Amino acid sequence: MKKIAVINDLSGLGKCSLTAAIPVISVMGVQACPFPTAVLSNQTGYETYFCEDFTEHMELYMEQWKKRGFSPDGIYTGFLSDEKQADQILKFMDIFAGKDTLILTDPVMGDDGEVYPIYTEGLRERFCELVNRSYVITPNLTEALLLLHGKEGMEKKWREFQSINGEERLVRIQETGRSLAEKFSLSAVVITGVDHKEEGEPLRMGNLVLEKGKSSWIFAEKSGGSYSGTGDLFASVLSAGLVKGYPMEKCAQIAVDFISASIQDAVKEGTDRNDGVCFELHLHKLIG
Repeated sequence: MKKIAVINDLSGLGKCSLTAAIPVISVMGVQACPFPTAVLSNQTGYETYFCEDFTEHMELYMEQWKKRGFSPDGIYTGFLSDEKQADQILKFMDIFAGKDTLILTDPVMGDDGEVYPIYTEGLRERFCELVNRSYVITPNLTEALLLLHGKEGMEKKWREFQSINGEERLVRIQETGRSLAEKFSLSAVVITGVDHKEEGEPLRMGNLVLEKGKSSWIFAEKSGGSYSGTGDLFASVLSAGLVKGYPMEKCAQIAVDFISASIQDAVKEGTDRNDGVCFELHLHKLIG
């Protein structure tokens, strides 16, 4: 059975990170091997939370995996809390990533034109190193701009993006994706969560898929607001599908259909955004 090392935190409530990734990757017929970066009572979007950082234990964890001869087919890395933790993940890749290991990096640093509290230029630099080692990355537009331009440059570019819309905006985002692929020598880039509205049409959420020079957009009607864990679900479907040999565009379409159905159920139930989406009843859509 194929294996993916899933590097992320474990949040007891909020249906994100490892609690989102493990069931998705598993139901797709791939073994999810969790490498926890922290243990939290609930994800950090809630007003309060308990967090036990796992950084000091990472080397011991890696030593045991090395003794077992662990050799993953894929590595998927998500939220990282600081530069020290990112250094440990770079070391993890030195030890466990072979020439055929498919690496997916979700460079979690910000959203909607703002950086998260964990952001530092040092963390951005480490993410750039991780991106350099990856086959595919899954930033939102804010994170794509951060990787290319840093915080001040991102804020300037973000304001520019707010002044354009329609097809012109989509073209500019495609240019951003191509710049990322070129700068970091990436085989593939997926820019997620792009709002798009045509005149007379409902608001849609788009995902740009770029792979080896080819590009396509995958859209779904946007319902509800922003929910915890949707990015983790998307990256999990993508990593498992790619490890199984699915085409990139197919993986992204499966992820969009799965997440859209899960969001619709969350909207119907009136689920709080911090609680995540109702994906459990839709896991069967990923079997195949």
